[in-house]
Amino acid sequence: MKIKISPGSRLAVVGIGNELNGDDAAGVLVARALRPLQRSDFLVIEAGPAPENFTGTLRRFRPEQILLVDAAEMGEPPGTVAWVDWPAAGGWGGSTHTLPPSVLARFLVEELGCRAALVGIQPARLDFGAGVSAAVRRAVDETAGMIRAWVEGGPEAGKPADV
Repeated sequence: MKIKISPGSRLAVVGIGNELNGDDAAGVLVARALRPLQRSDFLVIEAGPAPENFTGTLRRFRPEQILLVDAAEMGEPPGTVAWVDWPAAGGWGGSTHTLPPSVLARFLVEELGCRAALVGIQPARLDFGAGVSAAVRRAVDETAGMIRAWVEGGPEAGKPADV
């Protein structure tokens, strides 16, 4: 599922991950890179390993669209960025978190009446204490740059986002 960024659309980006586990920090790092862009119609949340703790914040923001970003085991080369078809993923076991992002996305859509998309970044390593790999660091920068362009109304704004 892709998202469509429209001018004036209320968008929330939720960065998911554990900074202590190497590349699992990917989603949090994307959110951190976007934090300076936060404004009344664009919310950025560094949710860490427990994104379900931020459902109240999202409810108060009333987003039209939510973009969840997380490291995801997809069987691809490290640093691959891809849309995850969360409605078809069921419990989606590609996550290191107790509540899979697909379950969170389903809850948010049903409870908030918004659209949700999930972007996965293929990790190289998830070891405790490991740093973020170069491949995932590049993917974080590219993903944050693409979202920044959508939010700032770049040439692809208003068209389906294609990570």
